[in-house]
Amino acid sequence: MNPPQDADPRVGLVVTHRRYVPYAHAHYGGNLVDGAYTLGLFGDVATEVAIRTDGDEGLLAGYSEVRFLAPVQAGDVLEASCEVVRVGRRSRELRCWAEVVARAEPARGSSAARVLDPPLRVVEAVAALVVPGS
Repeated sequence: MNPPQDADPRVGLVVTHRRYVPYAHAHYGGNLVDGAYTLGLFGDVATEVAIRTDGDEGLLAGYSEVRFLAPVQAGDVLEASCEVVRVGRRSRELRCWAEVVARAEPARGSSAARVLDPPLRVVEAVAALVVPGS
């Protein structure tokens, strides 16, 4: 089945960043990291989305939905992704998610870690990205 002729080619674009979560970002017992850390990663990914789709850094204007599904810990390796799901004149709706792809295992040793297969989904969100008018 062919997409509609007026379908915007930007819809479906996915951008992913991968980041190690340093121990300096742990704020709570058990080396837990606050949820704002992942939301900040979504902002970085959304900036790249805006650059790729509109040639401008744009502005992440807000979230209409955020769900924290599992804890993020210092020593995690996170993948943060955003997909363009709707394109308006100056706005873009993004579906965002973050997954832990590797996690520290301090019980096995001070530098022990393992790859998670499958990755652990930790945050999902829907975001609004605004870009300058043309």
